[in-house]
Order: sequence, then C-alpha cells, then structure tokens
Amino acid sequence: MNIGHSQTFELGAGRDITIETGKLAKQADGSVVVRQGDTMLLATVVSAKGAKEGIDFLPLTVEYREKYPSTGKFPGGFIKREMRPGDNEILVSRLVDRALRPLFPSGYHHDTQVFISLISSDKETMPDALACLAASSALAVSDINFGGPISEARVARINGEFVVNPGKSQMEEADLDIMVAATLDNVVMVEGEMLEVSEGEMLEAVKIAHEAIKVQCQAQLDLAAQVAKAATKRALEVEEIDEDLYDRVKAGTYQKCYDAAKQNNEKHARKEAFSAIKEEFVTSMDEEEAAEKGGLVSKYFYRIQKEAIRTMMLSENQRLDGRGPNQIRDIWSEVNYLPGTHGSAVFTRGETQSLTTITLGTKMNEQNVDGAFHEGSDKFMLHYNFPPFSTGETRPIRGISRREIGHGNLAMRALKPMIPTGQDNPYTVRVVSDILESNGSSSMATVCAGSMALMDAGIQIKKPVSGIAMGLIINDEGKYMVLSDILGDEDHLGDMDFKVTGTEDGITACQMDIKVGGLSYEIMEKALLQAKEGRLHILGEMAKTISAPNAELKPHAPRIVQLIIPKDMIGSVIGPGGKIIQEIQKETGATLVIEEVGDTGVVDIVSDNQESRDQAVARVKAITAIPEVGEIYNGKVKTITAFGAFVEILPGKDGLLHISEIEWRRLDSVDSVLKEGQEVQVKLIEVDPKSGKLRLSRKALLPKPERNEA
Repeated sequence: MNIGHSQTFELGAGRDITIETGKLAKQADGSVVVRQGDTMLLATVVSAKGAKEGIDFLPLTVEYREKYPSTGKFPGGFIKREMRPGDNEILVSRLVDRALRPLFPSGYHHDTQVFISLISSDKETMPDALACLAASSALAVSDINFGGPISEARVARINGEFVVNPGKSQMEEADLDIMVAATLDNVVMVEGEMLEVSEGEMLEAVKIAHEAIKVQCQAQLDLAAQVAKAATKRALEVEEIDEDLYDRVKAGTYQKCYDAAKQNNEKHARKEAFSAIKEEFVTSMDEEEAAEKGGLVSKYFYRIQKEAIRTMMLSENQRLDGRGPNQIRDIWSEVNYLPGTHGSAVFTRGETQSLTTITLGTKMNEQNVDGAFHEGSDKFMLHYNFPPFSTGETRPIRGISRREIGHGNLAMRALKPMIPTGQDNPYTVRVVSDILESNGSSSMATVCAGSMALMDAGIQIKKPVSGIAMGLIINDEGKYMVLSDILGDEDHLGDMDFKVTGTEDGITACQMDIKVGGLSYEIMEKALLQAKEGRLHILGEMAKTISAPNAELKPHAPRIVQLIIPKDMIGSVIGPGGKIIQEIQKETGATLVIEEVGDTGVVDIVSDNQESRDQAVARVKAITAIPEVGEIYNGKVKTITAFGAFVEILPGKDGLLHISEIEWRRLDSVDSVLKEGQEVQVKLIEVDPKSGKLRLSRKALLPKPERNEA
C-alpha cells in the first residue's frame, strides 16, 4: 500500500532533505514532515473556511514547539511536561510568521494557524533552519490561497567560507550567522548576527542563501504537483467595496490628508489632525448613513490616508516630521542617571526614549537554558520592556509579549559580540531596557542605550555599538525613497523595516522585514550604505556623552577576583560537605563560586569590600598552594609526639618537625619548647618523592651557636 507522497532534494555536502505528506495529521488542511538526517519536523496548517468579521488584518498564528522526546530528554523543573513556549521557540515562531505573513492575499481575513513541531532530532541539525520550509510546504500541499512557496536558509561564515545550514557544532566557529527568507524571486526577510562584517559581505551571504532557497521552493512545487488537493485552491472571498462611498471619502479627505502630512507635526498632533479630517467627513454625512457605514468610512479613510502620505513623501521628497530621507532625529543622552544601579543610561532620539540599566552578578546569576534542543547557560542577558504609556495608550499587561522577546533578542545579538569574555569579564551581565517613549526604532534605541550603560558600568566592551532602523516607500512605477531612522507611522505605512546595528568597523546584527512582493539587491545595498552613514552619525552623538568604558566599576558594584587552581584542588577548597568553603565565606564575608573548566578549577571570589576579598583570596591561595622546599612558613602546632611535632604550614597540609630539628641543642622532650596551638616559623627542608610527606626544620632559622672549644 502506497501511503502519501514525498520529494527529496540535495542541500549540499551530501546532505538530503525529504518533504513527505499524506502519512501524518491528515485532518489538517495541509501537513508535511520535513526530514534531514534523523531530524524531523511535523508542520500542519488549518485555515477557517470563512473570513472573520469586523477585522482588517490577517489573523495568522504560528506556533513552533520542540518536543522533549525528540532528543530523549525530560522537561526540566517540577512539572514533567511541555508547558508554555520558551524564548527560543517564540523566536523561531516569529521568524516563520514574518516570512509567511506578507504572502497571504490582500484582504485574507480567515483565522489561520500554522503549527510546527520538532518530533525527532539528531542533536546536530539545526531545526530552526527547516521550520519555514516545513510551514510553507504544509501550505503548498493544502487548498489554502497563499502566494508561496517560500523558505528560509541559514548562512554562516566558518573559517572564511560560507556554509548553508551548518550543523550545531560548526556554528561555534562562525563569525557571521544570518537567516534569510525568500521566494523563488525575492528576498522578504533577513535576520542575524555578525562580528563586524561589511555591507558587501552581508549582501554576499544573502545572495548565497537565496540560491539555496530557490531549490527548496522548487521542491515544494514538485511535491504539490503530486497532491490532488493542492491543484484547486479555495475560492478567495473578495471584499466588496462600496465604490460610491469610497469615492466620496477620497474626494473629501485625500487632499486634506496630503496637506496635513506636510505640516511637520509631532506624533500626537499629527494623529489629532488626521482624526479631525475623518470626523469632519463623518459629520458631513447623513446621521443615519454615518451610523450604518461608520466602520467602512474608517477602513476607507485609513487606505486613503496611507496613499496620500506615501504620495506626498515621494512627490515632495519630505517626511512626516519634515526631515530629509537620510536625516537622523535629534539625539540627547545621559549616563549614570540612576546612581543606585551598577550602570545606567538614557538615550532619546526624537520621540523614542530608552532608560537602560546594568546589573552585575556571579555565575550563580546565569540564565539556565534547558530546552529540548538547546541547553547550557547564558551569562549575558538583555530584557526589553514596552509598557503601554510609552505610546500614550492604556492596555492590560499580561506577561511578556512576543514582540518584547523579539526586540530584546535583536538588541542582545547586537551587543553580545562586543562583550569581553573569560577572565576579561567574569561577571554575569543583565541589561534591562525600559521604553519610556516610542515613535519608531525603540529596539535600536535599546542598542544605543545598552552600549552606553555598559560603558558607564565599567564593562570593558570592545567598541561602542549603535543601531538604526531603515524604511522604504516604493510605488507601482518603481519610484522609491529609502528612509533613515524611521518613525512609527513610516513603519506602519511603509514597505520595509530594516534594522542594522554595528560599530564603526562593521555590522553586528540586522533584522529586515519586507511588506511588498520583494526587494531588489540594488535597494538593499542602498539601504545598507545609508544605514552605515546613520550608524556612524549616531555613534558620534553617543561619544559626546561617553566614548569609552569607565576604568572602574561603580563603588557599590560587586568585585570579582578570579583564581585558576588545579582541578584536583577543587575538593580541597570545598572541603567535606562544603565545610571549608562555608567557613571561608562566613569568616571573610565574601562569596565563592567554583566551576570546573577543562583541566582547571575557576574560583570567583565576590565582594564589594576589598578587605574581605583579600582575606578570601589569601585563604584560597593557601589551600591550593604547593609546598616548595626552601620556603619559610608560619605554621601552627597541631599535635605533639615523643619524636617531634606535626605543624600545619598550609590549610590541610601538615609536616613533621622532628625533635632534632626544633633547636640546635639536644631536647629531652618536645613539649619543653612547643605547645599545641602555638604558632611557629619553620622551613620546608624535604618532600618525600614517594609519600609526599613534608620534613620541617625550626633550627634552620635559628642562629647556630658558636662551638665551645673547651
């Protein structure tokens, strides 16, 4: 019995990807299993047969989940089942959503849900690079109207070579990591992080990804051709337009919107001006008609307003706030604004403002990551908060939104390459950006404020980082305008949101979303070069406030002294049941954190008090010190015997002080000179090569008496 259909294509380097349909989840409108090696993703799509009433947007939901059995793991925590999605799952869901959403037909208002599950994993194949392929394939084999196929590909540069969809272990050597979404003809989304690459290098990576995506799109078309259901798509419900009403609204409001757009008003004044134009038209209508068709008037007015603004910008070469295409809004900034934090900065650009703080901690403050595919810990975190008052709105706050997680991740990836690692930065660092005002580019304001706050905290970042959001207005004739530092309205009404971050020497992160059918490489290159100009300008403005990291941490910030000890000494510092380390912490007031790294032990000694740190350092050094022959030690008599005394010269290290080595004269008993608990200075004269036992001498430190000739 032949079950289902499949299509296989080659990814390169001997790797095959198979798309299979007709075997699993057949009650969904479309379902596929995508397989590479032992990694398998199940993707399903279901779309309501009728449009949802009273909405003017696409009600699309994309959910990506990683099943713990796929990697043979139990979920962490008390409840041993998958619960709410983790940050990584949300970020992958957003990647797929942003790729799919622009390709649904205009006016498609049907409830649509795409569900992607990682059901098997070889722990090496990166599932996020296959998620969009799986989602688009499920749409391709369904009867749902969709302007695909589309797919995503990861491109990484490893040892100077570009690699498509590298394995997890290969990514450790990458200095460029981008995810690109594209159709057969056009790139629609880019997101990634880089180690100061040039605009040309980034474009090259995008082009390589697009070539790989074309193969994936063709495979979807070949698979869909085998599925009878996919041959006939559902009839698309065409929105009925009240032509008479639309023409009346346009005649009564278009020119007024055009003129209002030229007034260079600030955000709220501009909003009030457009609202007044709409209300004026509604007031001119018959009362009964206004009540009946008020919803349509609002819908048509928004479209006409958008058309008027876009036409004004292209015709007048002027933006809503009066700026030219490549002009940046006014910037002011301040550091050390919050004296109680470990570092802080305020960054304001136009009507967008971020108040960002830094908190420094130890390894115990690291963020544990315990997912089905990803596990480990993060010592650099960035959290982005977008409260409703930042846009002058009221709305309930019900947890962290997907948007906040996505914006925070972008800013984190922008700054992370500049954070020192290893002994250059023993701290766990948390950056928190609270957006206090928003009118476009709040994630880029977070990058700028975060960079300044890190320098204020005394974290020795390699270089300052800034960010800028680029926009695009393009008409049907191909006339376009690339916009630097876009406003919120320019984002909503425009055709592109292209965020670029970097230092003076190159790009560190990017995120591009296209709202039109595609974007030529010519426009993309122009946007990148214009973004570089803006990025450098913003760095110059930031430098007027702070241009390099402070030499010292804040007085109240914790100080960490890091000691490297032999691996076999870790137990000696901890002691039986943690006795030794607890004693050190209690007696010195410092906190000790010990980690095994390779063949060594790393001891972090943390305190905001210099004296307590010094005491703890001395204790650890004493425990881990290796006794050296010829060295002089201040020891303590632990035990007295008939033949000598055992003296502790280092914590846990005793040596024998023989009765003959106590003084130059002959002694009848040891306790005539020494008592238990007495401190005594001794010299290490021998270490037994077999047993490791220590021989000590006290008389070697005493003057030798002159010989009595008589």
